[in-house]
Amino acid sequence: MENMRNENTIEQFGYKQELNRSLTIWDLIIYGLIFMVPIAPFGIYGYVSDISKGMVALAYAIGVVGMIFTAFSYAKLSEDFPISGSVYSYASKGINPTIGFLSGWLIILDYILVPALLYVVSAAALHGVFPKIPVIAWGIAFILINTVINVLGVELTAKFNKVVLILELMVLGLFIVVGIYAIVNHVGGAEFSFNAFYNPKYFNLNVVMNAVSIAVLSFLGFDGISTLAEEAKGGRKTIGRATVLALFCAGFLFILQTWIAAMIWPNFKAFSNLDTAFYQVAQRAGGKWLMLTCSLATAFAWGIANSLAAQAAISRVLYSMSRDKFLPAFLAKVHPKFKTPYVATIFIAIISAFLVVIYSEKIASLTSLVNFGALSAFMVLHLTVIIYFGFKKKDKSILSSFVSPILGFLIIFYVWINLESHAKIVGGWWFVIGVIYYLILTLIFKRKPTNLEV
Repeated sequence: MENMRNENTIEQFGYKQELNRSLTIWDLIIYGLIFMVPIAPFGIYGYVSDISKGMVALAYAIGVVGMIFTAFSYAKLSEDFPISGSVYSYASKGINPTIGFLSGWLIILDYILVPALLYVVSAAALHGVFPKIPVIAWGIAFILINTVINVLGVELTAKFNKVVLILELMVLGLFIVVGIYAIVNHVGGAEFSFNAFYNPKYFNLNVVMNAVSIAVLSFLGFDGISTLAEEAKGGRKTIGRATVLALFCAGFLFILQTWIAAMIWPNFKAFSNLDTAFYQVAQRAGGKWLMLTCSLATAFAWGIANSLAAQAAISRVLYSMSRDKFLPAFLAKVHPKFKTPYVATIFIAIISAFLVVIYSEKIASLTSLVNFGALSAFMVLHLTVIIYFGFKKKDKSILSSFVSPILGFLIIFYVWINLESHAKIVGGWWFVIGVIYYLILTLIFKRKPTNLEV
């Protein structure tokens, strides 16, 4: 009965139920955790610690607060619009198709670059362990593995995610246990303290917020749960609940591991290399074996698990925008047997391979662009809640229709203005290209989107 109600909801917006509706709330939570990566701070710990003056746990705690308001906005919109497409679909139906397209265009910048970034970072990490195998070879191998899994079906992706998540949590659990032992026994100068949350000697809100603008990278991905709305079962509230729960779980793990790392290595100024700072912490706590374990876990978590989820998310966004005639029609094709948007999935794989070849030695250039699209789209998301629920529907819930999205918008905007100027410039040009593309579609080709009115 529940499935029938969901199918009718899809048809209410003029769509057909083409994708396989098989994911439970636990599948969605696992997907969100995989996308965020429970051990994500391993890779950027050095930079967050350096910029925050050692208050790395505080940076992640503020990040959780900022992102939770965004999760609430996703949850509220997903109840009224239980369809794929994430912020693109929500803004299209909550405000208008033009704003929807532009927000979708912004989120594409994030989603389309994330898989390539993950492949490059992971390949580079493995190249350091196995120097005879080129970075590009590792990257292409990851792309092939993930593309096959995503094309074969979302159920296979969900099963694979469960296995990888268990392995990641095992590595994280190992680090936490060894880390606590090192702190209790003062191994290598480790000591218990709350300096990772607040250090009066160095505290400055602007300094901490600059660190948050980097730490927020670890949270990007919880929003990807909304792209699976047409493959979820359990009712309208499933997507929203999974989004909030996944974010809380990841936030707790991020804060805990960075707090332990800061206590193991109190002197944030002493890292020899910020890229490998966390692995230096692991080596001090448990020796070289723990350092290698954490390094390899990071490489495979990003290169396969995280990028697998990222590829699935962007393929659904392309599928939704193509279905609404904003992108070429071939991207909306669904595999007759596996019920997956296989053409969009393969298309992303080709783009990722192209970017891996170009950026195999330019990780910094690729990284600087990722946050712009996501944070910009998040701001549109909050505005959509305010406009749609606050003004169009005249929702009586002041807290969820006004207070929460306004706070979310202000926090995200504050993080956004702390992004690097390079990201703003390139992101700005991407936005301009999107505007020109939209005008060409609607004014010259008279392309009118379908199924976008509530």
